Amino acid sequence: MRLVASDIDGTILGHDGKISDRTVRAFHACRDAGVELVFVTGRPPRWLHPLQDRLGHTGTVICSNGAVVWDLETEQLVSARTLAIDTVLEVRRIIKELRPAALFAAETLTGFHLEPGFIENGSSELLSEFTPAPLAETLATDDSVVKFLAIVREGTPDDFLAEVRPAVGHLAAVTHSSPGVAMLELCLPGVNKAVTLAEYATSLGIDAADVVAFGDMPNDIEMLRWAGHGYAMASGHPEAILAAGQQAPHFDDDGVAQVLEARLASLGVQLP
Repeated sequence: MRLVASDIDGTILGHDGKISDRTVRAFHACRDAGVELVFVTGRPPRWLHPLQDRLGHTGTVICSNGAVVWDLETEQLVSARTLAIDTVLEVRRIIKELRPAALFAAETLTGFHLEPGFIENGSSELLSEFTPAPLAETLATDDSVVKFLAIVREGTPDDFLAEVRPAVGHLAAVTHSSPGVAMLELCLPGVNKAVTLAEYATSLGIDAADVVAFGDMPNDIEMLRWAGHGYAMASGHPEAILAAGQQAPHFDDDGVAQVLEARLASLGVQLP
């Protein structure tokens, strides 16, 4: 175990926005033992404060499902893979034909753009700072979109994904990470957590066989398959569990911490 790669939401971070003390101790023990840590998330850089506040993490974070690499220490962009605006608008058109009630938002390197109705009143404090407006009016031709979002209020995220992916797969990679809301996350074709994590590991001279990865949702599937030791949370999505080689205990039972404690113990490292 030379590198631990972990998803954030639903894997180490709960709906209460907290990372447990046990999980914090396990990550600190990994770091003290010389194990590299990298977090791989669908979140944008502006939502990484739990890593800083609870873990004191100042290293690399792979954001936006692999589209962005961010340096927490310098608070600077390392690299990005972006969708062209005309592609975003074409994807929007196709999805609208499939689901006329769909609403959209776009994460760019400089901000967040969302259509009126994308968030229901009071449903997201994190997005309340942004003013809704039609994307065609707010997205400039030189904007760099790292993640495009589509949401509908009916049906499941799995059904929405199954309908949309065949229609737009030639224009964008499509996945989801929401357990209950039918919201899709789209980025540049060929981009996912595994692709960017593999590049990062290679830059450190670390092989996939020495990587332990944790995740819980469909946007983690490629990463869990790529890692030599991929663990899906027992509380995770069935497809993530099926894709992973191994299973971590339920999130509520500090599953990531349990696995890391056992792996550190096998290396002769005992947690306090």
